[in-house]
Amino acid sequence: MKIALAQQNYHIGHFEANTRKIIDGIRQAKKMGADLVLFSELCVCGYPPRDFLEFADFIAKCNEAIDLIREEADTIGVLIGAPDRNPVREGKDLFNAAYLLYEKEIKGVAHKTCLPNYDVFDEYRYFEPAYHWNVLSFKGKKLAITICEDIWNLGDNPLYRNCPMDELMKQQPDIMLNLSASPFDYTHVEDRKAIVKLNTAKYKLPMLYCNCVGSQTEIVFDGGSLVFDKDSNLVKQLPLFEEAVEMVELREDGTLAEPVLVYADALPDAEFNPAGLDEQLCIPEIYQAIITGIRDYFTKMGFTKAILGSSGGIDSAVTLALACEALGKEQVRAILMPSQYSTGHSVSDAEQLSRTLGNPYDIVPIKNIYDAFLSELKPLFGDLPFSLAEENIQSRSRGNLLMAIANKFGYILLNTSNKSELATGYGTLYGDMAGGIGVLGDCYKMQVYALARYINRDKEIIPENIITKAPSAELRPGQKDADSLPDYAILDRILYQYIERRQGPKEIKAMGFDPALVDRVLRMVNINEYKRNQFCPIIRVSPKAFGVGRRVPIVGKYLS
Repeated sequence: MKIALAQQNYHIGHFEANTRKIIDGIRQAKKMGADLVLFSELCVCGYPPRDFLEFADFIAKCNEAIDLIREEADTIGVLIGAPDRNPVREGKDLFNAAYLLYEKEIKGVAHKTCLPNYDVFDEYRYFEPAYHWNVLSFKGKKLAITICEDIWNLGDNPLYRNCPMDELMKQQPDIMLNLSASPFDYTHVEDRKAIVKLNTAKYKLPMLYCNCVGSQTEIVFDGGSLVFDKDSNLVKQLPLFEEAVEMVELREDGTLAEPVLVYADALPDAEFNPAGLDEQLCIPEIYQAIITGIRDYFTKMGFTKAILGSSGGIDSAVTLALACEALGKEQVRAILMPSQYSTGHSVSDAEQLSRTLGNPYDIVPIKNIYDAFLSELKPLFGDLPFSLAEENIQSRSRGNLLMAIANKFGYILLNTSNKSELATGYGTLYGDMAGGIGVLGDCYKMQVYALARYINRDKEIIPENIITKAPSAELRPGQKDADSLPDYAILDRILYQYIERRQGPKEIKAMGFDPALVDRVLRMVNINEYKRNQFCPIIRVSPKAFGVGRRVPIVGKYLS
């Protein structure tokens, strides 16, 4: 039996586009001579559909799409993902389902058992877990069909009461097929290989694992679909961050007619090492994930043009380079907004960057605007000393200018804040925290430097002075980030332990960090939750990003 995997980029709720894409994948598989083609989880409607699932019309459109797709499933079997109505009155109204289509009919349906309800996932809010498990027969083979999380419930501490593959094994299947929508983070590519390998080792069956690709607002899917044989050998991996349709052949004896690929097993999860981020935490993959996130956000929302404030600093420089790569240099406009506190090299560095990239840019000084604010506020401020209020006026003036230009010419504002700044509250609401999408909001400062080096891997794009100079907001004379924050190389390690690893103050202090510094950093994180709660969506690249996957009370006493 020849089986194709169709790794595709879907658009949530765009049934016409998704249906065309799936039908195109079926036709490609037919040309290859495939007997069966496997698509990804909820491919018909796109993943994650969230509260769209509560609309009866949305489910009706899913069913209409399935009817169109099954007309193409004439001489080829098709496995697609879509919601399925729960026929009984008990439990939730829907199942997360896989449909087996053949001879223009629905030959069988498999329901998802393990419904993730953590981090960015909230499937148990909408779906009922499967309560019966049956293999589906196709051309003399018994197919054990699971959906994404169903294959992750292995090991010493399972998350769920049921393991669907254990149930399916009672019916002696010939092959395991998994429809997945597994988001990217910089640990997950190797995690997936490990879990698929673990399943093949346990059940002694080959597994085909089909993941989707593309971005849905903050969540990026990287593809990387996998095929392992019954001896736990990797025989095929589809490309990362690209659509693809590829095929394997299952022999009668259960082996795969594919050469074994050599790959290194994932190393144990390494200690966060800011000096070695390019190796430890997959900078090339993070780069591709952010490019995908920007490109799909604009394409799927119908946007074409981006704008950002270009300060001559590392964050705006990396954001600008990423945006030009994702959207095209002509579509990205940089606005340089120097004040009386800006250094000369800030403007010259930003100009040099835009000349190298070839993107349009403008210089709009804010001194007169800032002075006008101070003049109008003089009766209220009196002779009070210069403070955060005057600093934030500059940042909000820049935010207003950027939004005015965006509104006038139809741009979307890209936010340039990094994760270290967002974590500690080192940013101005309605100023430098304004934006439609957070490009670097899930990258710590040291990762931003690593991205800059990666962008410059072949030639200098970002001026070296931007990379090497001390970071500064330039909101007062001689200001440096180090005046307000610990050294980023230390700060990022503490933040990583607290945010990604969920380690408390005692555990972090036991790692050798200065106790007073740990208390200071964790307090900054917690008292600034109100700022992050008002922030734009952030392109997710880590196992724990700010946004939908991290739910912390705004008003809370813990560590405050």
